[in-house]
Amino acid sequence: MHSQGEPGRARTRDGRELFYMRRPGPGGEGAPTGAPTGAPTVVLEGGLASSRSYWAPVQLRLDGVAATVAYDRSGLGRSAPDPAPRPLSRLAEDLGDLLDHLGGLGHGPFVLVGHSWGGPIVRLAAAARPERIAGLVLADPTDESCDLVFAPSVRRQERIGQAVSMLLARTGLLARAFRPMLDALPADAAAEMREEGFTVSTIRTRGAELGSVVADLTAMKENPPALGGIPLTVVSAVRTSTGMGPKVRQAVNASHAHRVGRAEVGRHVLAADADHMVPTSDPDALAREIRRIVEDRSPA
Repeated sequence: MHSQGEPGRARTRDGRELFYMRRPGPGGEGAPTGAPTGAPTVVLEGGLASSRSYWAPVQLRLDGVAATVAYDRSGLGRSAPDPAPRPLSRLAEDLGDLLDHLGGLGHGPFVLVGHSWGGPIVRLAAAARPERIAGLVLADPTDESCDLVFAPSVRRQERIGQAVSMLLARTGLLARAFRPMLDALPADAAAEMREEGFTVSTIRTRGAELGSVVADLTAMKENPPALGGIPLTVVSAVRTSTGMGPKVRQAVNASHAHRVGRAEVGRHVLAADADHMVPTSDPDALAREIRRIVEDRSPA
């Protein structure tokens, strides 16, 4: 079996197809004999320009705990591009459509896991249909309470990063900048990411999703998604990385603590071995927190 399970396709409300891979949970094909049943399905939402492939280490660590689904947003991996603008609201609607599809197959309720820009996406999707959400785990998420995300200097960094990424994609060199991430993946997922994850089309999608960041985060700051009693865990990285030095890291983690403090049921975890790429730099810490929520929300 592929490290990420079996492929599937979900259709959005306007007819686009989203590619996903589902690794079976307890009681499914390949699950340990005698594993418990009835656990929520874990759905993994990536950051900017991140396809399904980098979730493989987390999926493997959740074997015997819950079924996991990693998917490609429109324009990433094996999902066709979206001709429409890509504001945060549209990304959350697409995730909602994927959950509709999975629910129609008998899967659910869902634990949503969002990394980086995936954090706001899963919060919006959860607030739209809270009755089907068993919990949220945010991995080093973008958060509107962090003033730095509105700074003009960050917009400049985004523009520079987009231009450099496009140049490297056109010359076939972009994958070299992500060797640590690729080295952390099983061979099949790494091969697919090398083929699909560093293309010109991927960088165009990144640019489209960056197009309304300030407006999107301003809207969330003015009207935060209402999560009610949905359990929320935020996993913050501790290690610095490119573009996230000590001062930035401190501000980002403070915003994570703020988000947890606003939740009815909240937990803040510092992942000592993680940099911003938590799913590959410290998948053990992330999987532990997902497992904790899954087991809390599973039938006895």
